[in-house]
Amino acid sequence: MEVVTFPTLSDPPSTATLRWIEKCLGPGSEVKMVRPMIGGLAHVNHAVLAESRSGTVHRLVLRRWASSGWPVLDIDFSPELEIAALTLLTACEIPTPALVAADPSGAHCDVPALLITRLPGHPPRPSCAELSEYLIQLAAALLPVHAVAGASTMPPYRPYNRLEIRLAPRHARRPALWEHALDVAAGPTPGAAAHFIHRDYHPDNTLWAGGRLTGIVDWSNASYGPVAIDIAHMRRALALRYDVTAADRFSTSFDQVSGGYRHDPYWDLRTVLDLLPEQPDRTIAARDIPALEDLLDHALADLGAPASF
Repeated sequence: MEVVTFPTLSDPPSTATLRWIEKCLGPGSEVKMVRPMIGGLAHVNHAVLAESRSGTVHRLVLRRWASSGWPVLDIDFSPELEIAALTLLTACEIPTPALVAADPSGAHCDVPALLITRLPGHPPRPSCAELSEYLIQLAAALLPVHAVAGASTMPPYRPYNRLEIRLAPRHARRPALWEHALDVAAGPTPGAAAHFIHRDYHPDNTLWAGGRLTGIVDWSNASYGPVAIDIAHMRRALALRYDVTAADRFSTSFDQVSGGYRHDPYWDLRTVLDLLPEQPDRTIAARDIPALEDLLDHALADLGAPASF
């Protein structure tokens, strides 16, 4: 049986991949520069600078599905899904990458790959004094995303954790809190209208320049589901980076810009518990446990099921 070798985060694109990029950009095009970018568990991202024969400069991102676990880990996590999402997003007023070329089967590259435009900006690192304006922009950016037409063509939202294994994280300070949260989350799911959602909305999937949001990236988890999923993902990220108060301020900001949305804390439980069950090579860092437990405690209290331990 042939052994398939997958690239790692440190592997540069193959020569065949670079030639594919040049071919996609037209005869006489040349890749001038390739540098690694921060990627996820199953993506290897490289910034690409290429020049066409006419002298036009192309600033692009090469995304390769490079995990040996894909697609076993998540059958919905695929180049085809991101292609579908980017196609729908062409009508969105929030800047998102445009699809330039695709090799979803890996027929021309070393693995499945997408070539997309590179948006200006960088991930945000606002100070606490800048947080209010930052949160308003993060909230407002979701409105046109959730209004994207054709959302029902995307895969329906499904939680990553099916709650079949009810174990607290290895580094839990309050294991009983996690067990209680798992029990509550296993109850009835709140009803909610479905919309186009990012599914992994957090600060590092946004780009900023001069204090303004310049785009939203990484659409490989886009789904058709409750807008609360995007709110809860951002709340989790803000609780980890700042504290639960920052998470609440984001919810308040979204309430303001949306004209009356009220966040159901059930989805906070679900989003935190999606980090479980842990795997031997994927555990929740001990440094993240206090913030996550604070968020669970907060959500349970708001649901009328406070932890008494």
